[in-house]
Amino acid sequence: MENYDLIIIGGGPSGYASAMRAMDFKKKTLLIERKALGGAGVSNGALSSKTWWEISRETSTLNKHLDRFNMQTPEVNFQEVKAEVASAVDYRISMLKTHMERLNDSNYSNLLKYKTGNAKLITNHEVEITTVNGREIVYGEYIVLATGSRPRKLDHIPIDEKVILTSDGIESLDNFPESMVILGAGVIGCEFATIFSGFKKTKVHLIDKGDHVLPFEDSDIVEVIEENLEKNNVLIHRNSQLTRMEIVNGRVEYELEYTGGRKEVFNVEKALVSVGRIPNWENLWDESVKIELNNRGIEDDDTQTSISNIYAVGDITADIALVNVGELEGRYAVERIFGEPERKLIYENISTIMFLNPEVAGVGLNEIQARQKGISYKVATLDYGCIPRAIAKRNTQGFIKMLVTNDDEMKILGMRIVGNQASSAIQAVALLISMDKGIRELAECVHPHPSITEGIQECVRMLLGKSLFKPDALQDMNSCRVFTPKGEYENILF
Repeated sequence: MENYDLIIIGGGPSGYASAMRAMDFKKKTLLIERKALGGAGVSNGALSSKTWWEISRETSTLNKHLDRFNMQTPEVNFQEVKAEVASAVDYRISMLKTHMERLNDSNYSNLLKYKTGNAKLITNHEVEITTVNGREIVYGEYIVLATGSRPRKLDHIPIDEKVILTSDGIESLDNFPESMVILGAGVIGCEFATIFSGFKKTKVHLIDKGDHVLPFEDSDIVEVIEENLEKNNVLIHRNSQLTRMEIVNGRVEYELEYTGGRKEVFNVEKALVSVGRIPNWENLWDESVKIELNNRGIEDDDTQTSISNIYAVGDITADIALVNVGELEGRYAVERIFGEPERKLIYENISTIMFLNPEVAGVGLNEIQARQKGISYKVATLDYGCIPRAIAKRNTQGFIKMLVTNDDEMKILGMRIVGNQASSAIQAVALLISMDKGIRELAECVHPHPSITEGIQECVRMLLGKSLFKPDALQDMNSCRVFTPKGEYENILF
């Protein structure tokens, strides 16, 4: 029986990160993956969907420029787009494999072994691996579970990944559907609505059980996203409940019941069910292995499960299901096992990005969350029209919004950026949140000009009462307000 210091089950972002951090401790490690290296984060998740989004965005931008000069827009070939996405996925998987292979010719020689197969814990230390060549049992002093998640399916919907799809079935499409309904108006649903409507080939329907999409986001953000979706001919079914969805003559027939009782039946070519993801823990351990579960996944205490030598990271736990969070947890778990983390794992400074039109980047609290916590805060909002870089790009749709505590320290609570290059402007604020710092460190920072980050500096200056653009003179483009737990706004005019 082969013996390892660490066995990692799952070769997605969190598992791969765990393995690489174990290399730093010079520990003998086995990484096991059932399917493709990189997991869903590469093959049919973050990387693939964002490649679809990039191509859709570039296509939409090109068409906009050609229309400006009365030039004919080129035909978009679905198979070529699909091949480009596959190429991006293959490139990433190949790079990960090459990296692991080259470790054997480096200072980490003979430390990492990679195997493809189904893994199952049969004791707290023993893992059974089933491959095409048979079965074997290996021993690990410590175990990290990193098997990720999969799209949630609904029992009353006949998902076949051909006509009615989840995100896993997108790659099975042969052409742009002439119409598609998307069930779920959260991040993933809105991202795919953005992607397919951006190619101008698909009439997209979006089922939203509430009165607006992205129910967790502030109304000013939602308004921008909904406006652009509807400009791209997306039909948003607001305040609707799906009562039936079935395949009829090779197409999708679905029935909605709206608030008030009105019902309506629709017929489209394809459907995409986007109602969240569920952790992959089934058949992962024998009944004798007593790992505790909760209603969202594996129960963990700072990545450690109910069994002291077994850790769980990434989507398999009840924490935030994001690639960057999974990588962070994977590295942190290994540090707990073989060393001492410099600080406790925190989630308050996790940066996020929603690939919509336009993109939305965020870190920390939004206004909804701050109010739910009963926090009194100051908020500064700056329109992209005040930012020279946005003007130069001929795209001034969007804004920057920063929340700080309503006191002299003005510690940063959170920030949202809606607009072009939003994701590139968020990280400095994320760092200050993790350091529990205020905004004064940003006030006199010299930003490159012209850049989107100059808008962050202007928000800070507004909060400090020394802005370049005064809110009382440009109330239609920027604002500075205080919100109190009583539910009252007060404008601050400097």
